[in-house]
Amino acid sequence: MVRPAHFGFNVQTAQSNRFQRQPQDGASAQAARAELAALAQALESAGVRTCAVEDTASPIKPDAVFPNNWVSFHDDGTIVLYPMQAANRRLERRLDVLAAVEHQLRFRCRHLLDLSHEEQAGRYLEGTGSLVLDHLGRVAYACRSARTDESLVQEWARAMHYEPEVFDAAGPDGAPIYHTNVMLAIGARCALICSESIPPRDRGRVIARLRDSGRELIEIDYAAMNDFAGNLLELQVPTHDGATQSLLVMSTRARAALGRERLSRIAGAVDRVLDVPLPTIETVGGGGARCMLAEVPEVRA
Repeated sequence: MVRPAHFGFNVQTAQSNRFQRQPQDGASAQAARAELAALAQALESAGVRTCAVEDTASPIKPDAVFPNNWVSFHDDGTIVLYPMQAANRRLERRLDVLAAVEHQLRFRCRHLLDLSHEEQAGRYLEGTGSLVLDHLGRVAYACRSARTDESLVQEWARAMHYEPEVFDAAGPDGAPIYHTNVMLAIGARCALICSESIPPRDRGRVIARLRDSGRELIEIDYAAMNDFAGNLLELQVPTHDGATQSLLVMSTRARAALGRERLSRIAGAVDRVLDVPLPTIETVGGGGARCMLAEVPEVRA
């Protein structure tokens, strides 16, 4: 996680991210730091080890709170750095953040895959915003957008030994959904999807592949998606007896949008649900709980 120094409305990403809203006052930066601190504390209390790194004051990076877009960590020791569409988001890539992760968490980098040079060719792939990964089935789901280049999805999948599943997805206004992780979330035993956002030519194929994985498929509609009900992350938390428990992380707004029936189905597929209020980060930044977390598997030397 990254504690933002200058969180705010990012004019460079607003055209493609329809979830962002211009704030009416200047209190968003302080509020965002408080929301991140609350999420970090809740995760620690639930048994999740966290690494929260301070953003640098200069240069200004309004979206620094969303590190999952520029970096991902993998269980074979690979770190991937991603090409970002917005120029001010490229400033978020910091090697000292990677060093902090290695120092504070049980992760050892064995290979660095740096795709950031693709920015020069106008090709972008924004981490686990663009890619929703089925780690068990080794499938990388991605909806095409200005921030998710299909050819790069294919290249990433070959390098990381995943099968790509690329499709179109659009919001109710017909605009492409900017990141896959707002309309699809995949856990070990269930998956949440806003299938009405996928055109008929792709919808059946994507749903069939998710069902074939053996997961319970839980549908969310546009209204729930717009309340970040698809922007969730399942984590595995170690227990005292050496086993693990599943923890599904979401915002309080997302939990309310899911409603009793869907939450009941989710409760049958995970051990615990954790929610934290993130109103400023969701409204001004246009990203939710999942976007704030660059998950790190345990990889020892």
